[in-house]
Amino acid sequence: MSLVSKVGFVAIGRNEGDRLKRCLDAVSALYPQNSVVYVDSGSSDQSVKYATSIGVDVVELDMSIPFTAARARNAGYQRLLSKTSDISMVQFLDGDCELSAGWIETAVNFLESHREFGIVSGRRKERFPEHSIYNTLIDIEWNTAVGETSAVLGDMLVRVSALNAVNGFDEKIIAAEDDDFCLRARARGFKVFRIDHEMSTHDANMILLSQWYKRSMRGGHGYANIYHLHGGGKERHFQRNLLSVLLWGGLVPLAVVICMFSIPLLGMVLVCFYFLMWIRLALKNIKAGTTIPVAFSYAALIYTGKIFEFFGVIRYLKNLLLSRKHQLIEYK
Repeated sequence: MSLVSKVGFVAIGRNEGDRLKRCLDAVSALYPQNSVVYVDSGSSDQSVKYATSIGVDVVELDMSIPFTAARARNAGYQRLLSKTSDISMVQFLDGDCELSAGWIETAVNFLESHREFGIVSGRRKERFPEHSIYNTLIDIEWNTAVGETSAVLGDMLVRVSALNAVNGFDEKIIAAEDDDFCLRARARGFKVFRIDHEMSTHDANMILLSQWYKRSMRGGHGYANIYHLHGGGKERHFQRNLLSVLLWGGLVPLAVVICMFSIPLLGMVLVCFYFLMWIRLALKNIKAGTTIPVAFSYAALIYTGKIFEFFGVIRYLKNLLLSRKHQLIEYK
């Protein structure tokens, strides 16, 4: 039996439409003999019907229980393991991602050659980065550093032994559950690596500013949640991100508002300082090869997005203090 044949696939989604079709069709065409599970989280479109029609095993989550991507991934890999004992690795995919040819072979070979690694990811690209500035910026975000790392994206190839060692994903986490999973796996001795190879094509289809800011709020919630769980470790995971959010999304904007009513001149100085930091980031990106329009749009959206990331941090802390369950922040 080849090593690739021991890979099982888990795709998760809700109302992904044609994006899910591309996702499942790619896996079925590339690896027709491998087990594939699609986990649906209450779709109202034809997602379940289509997956069933092409022979994909479907798990429909009980939506009376709050949905999280972590819960969907767990349900998928548990169904895989219940079907066959031959699977030693699981490739997770979001339903809006299409698997790239050659990725599985490259990733499997890497894991087999480097037994100390338990999780591997690759380059995720945007399908239509030119359709909106938001898609462009998300494509830039996906281009993470190659090499050993602390965490990777939700599309990842994972050893079953690593999944079992940490009991899968934490189903209570609504954002950055992939970071949490990787950090817990690393604590159990499974290293994480980002390969320099195309892994999947993502279709964000983000066209509204409101979507960007909701995504930013979700990101801030994730920073706070993961730092609360893992910030005490040597790496201080997300500490830098969180400090940046607290400064540029909370402290500086609040100081500007207060000063505008009490010390207007100081308020204007702070506003100028804010814009200087924006320009500094834009120039840094231009120097790195980014076009001028994209560089300045990137800087503007990153810095204004920090305000909404701050709201996400506050939302997490409020729920934590009031012992409330965290509710999913959706931006699609």
